[in-house]
Amino acid sequence: MSTVAIIPARGGSKRIARKNLKPFDGVPMIVHSIRTALSSQLFDEVIVSTDDEEIARLAQAHGAQVPFMRPAALADDFTGTAAVIAHALRELQERAFDLACCIYATAPLLQARYLRQGLELLRAHPERSFAFSVTDFGFPVQRALTLDRQGALTPLYPEFRNTRSQDLPQTFHDAGQFYWGRREAWLSCDVLFSSKSLPVILPRYLVQDIDTPEDWTRAEYLFAALKAGGELQ
Repeated sequence: MSTVAIIPARGGSKRIARKNLKPFDGVPMIVHSIRTALSSQLFDEVIVSTDDEEIARLAQAHGAQVPFMRPAALADDFTGTAAVIAHALRELQERAFDLACCIYATAPLLQARYLRQGLELLRAHPERSFAFSVTDFGFPVQRALTLDRQGALTPLYPEFRNTRSQDLPQTFHDAGQFYWGRREAWLSCDVLFSSKSLPVILPRYLVQDIDTPEDWTRAEYLFAALKAGGELQ
């Protein structure tokens, strides 16, 4: 099967301005994703989908390809990932890649071994459409609390108020690193969070979504600790 990595990287991030280009451990954030994709040797091509000329030049300088520029209509605050990947595959239709892996530009903790697991899962299960990174919640979501209109704590799921933690099922959430998918599934914009998908389960210490300055700081601490311990591959 032919494979392509597609790294979405728009220029107009709001909560952390220009975060795809912001230095992280001495290099622009997106460079970490490009390097991991290239070093994994899993892809026939590594593509960056961007609307930003500076990001395009940087990506090419670090070994990725930018064969097209993403239109502004697909680079706003509301366009979802699936639409961006579908657009990229249509732009690359002469190659007709069998499998496409969306890799987020802000995933410095990404490791090639988990990318490989995702590819192997899809190869072994032709009936499934996607395989993507998840991690488990550190505490049962069924015991979550919320605030009422008066600011008082109230159970989000009161039916589980007296259920022991060990009796509740394990739950997972999207790890926000990568999403392997079959070409036809991406082009059809199939639902990602469904029974058509398989999990690549990551340990919690390798997962950090980066949307706010606090997220960024925590990611830096995690990255430094993992780098010092020789766990980043």
